[in-house]
Amino acid sequence: QVQLVESGGGQVQAGGSLRLSCAASRGTFVNYKMGWFRQAPGKERQFVAGISRSGSSTNYADSVKGRFTISRDNTKNTVYLQMNSLKPEDTAVYYCAADLHFSPTIATMDVLYNYWGQGTQVTVSS
Repeated sequence: QVQLVESGGGQVQAGGSLRLSCAASRGTFVNYKMGWFRQAPGKERQFVAGISRSGSSTNYADSVKGRFTISRDNTKNTVYLQMNSLKPEDTAVYYCAADLHFSPTIATMDVLYNYWGQGTQVTVSS
């Protein structure tokens, strides 16, 4: 059973930055593709960014391209989400997730991810 724990959320003004971290335990981290999702109040959970097992490939939602960067450190079993130029519409609970499927494709659908963290709140004020 993989355990994922997010950290780094908080409140920031528009234009500011935050760095989220997600630490994995009880598994072989290098075998997992990782993703970040977010869910705002009253809205469905949406894909934000994903990264391949090695970290060589990434995928982003159009709404965050050029502002957010996903990365991973397989020696620390941790995936990161650097968020710059934050906007009020980025306000949401952010979740990291692990995809154990064999395919190299970075999934954007939440149903394809096997394990989830508890989430961390990000609030961006105008």
